[in-house]
Amino acid sequence: MNAEFLAITLLVGLGTWMLRYLPTRFMRGTGDPEAPLSRFLSATGPAAIVALFVGAILPMLSPDLQSVAPLLIGSAAVVALYFWRRDISIATVGGAIVYGFVFALM
Repeated sequence: MNAEFLAITLLVGLGTWMLRYLPTRFMRGTGDPEAPLSRFLSATGPAAIVALFVGAILPMLSPDLQSVAPLLIGSAAVVALYFWRRDISIATVGGAIVYGFVFALM
């Protein structure tokens, strides 16, 4: 095992642990939603989802519209279904079905 890989893995693990432990340690009893730490923590969930989404779609991007069409239509279906039903599970499953259907047609 590479020493750099081990060091990065340990640092990422430590950072993840700190993001989970420190807020519970320092925010006991405060409950103020306008506190800077509360606002930071409420933003980390959406930021993590966007980071995972971008990391997942980057390898799929290409200038060929035919290869990108399932991704674009599936993503649009997720957004449309979410705004229609306000349910993330229905939007996710529906977007996956639309993506698969468009992929099969291409």
